[in-house]
Amino acid sequence: MQLKKIHHVAYRCKDAKETVEFYQRILDMDFVLAIAEDEVPSTKEPDPYMHVFLDAGMGNILAFFELPNSPAMDRDLNTPDWVQHIAFELENMDALETAHIKLKSEGLEVIGPTNHGIFQSIYFRDPNGHRLELVVNTQSAQEMSELHRVAPEMLEEWSRTKKAPQHAAWLHEKEFGK
Repeated sequence: MQLKKIHHVAYRCKDAKETVEFYQRILDMDFVLAIAEDEVPSTKEPDPYMHVFLDAGMGNILAFFELPNSPAMDRDLNTPDWVQHIAFELENMDALETAHIKLKSEGLEVIGPTNHGIFQSIYFRDPNGHRLELVVNTQSAQEMSELHRVAPEMLEEWSRTKKAPQHAAWLHEKEFGK
């Protein structure tokens, strides 16, 4: 099997119209299409839905389902709030700063910028409570090569110990300017 790309990633939303308008206004995404049915095609269950698709750039599609007959949205309460998020890449630090200003002017709470060593990012939430991240890569080819090289060793050590391997400790030193 050879995958071509991710066709789309789908999340639930509280209100499809509000969600589309947010992503258009805040992230300049194009509203690509909507599908609405009264029956789920894969299960044949009677469950009306609105399924909206937004262009996140370069053929990446972010989709949402509004499910008016389902219980209210919630998140996985056994997973820390910061874990599940959608990250979008920006071109450079100027774009990140511009985005930061725009988000604040829209009244959104913004965390960051946060220096992750190989990228910097800011975090905020959409109207559904989904955590969003805007990222600017700051790594060198040499740093990425080294991270790629040590990834299997790190995973193996983590699998055995469930403690953070130190193969890329330099990343955190760079992150905190040590």
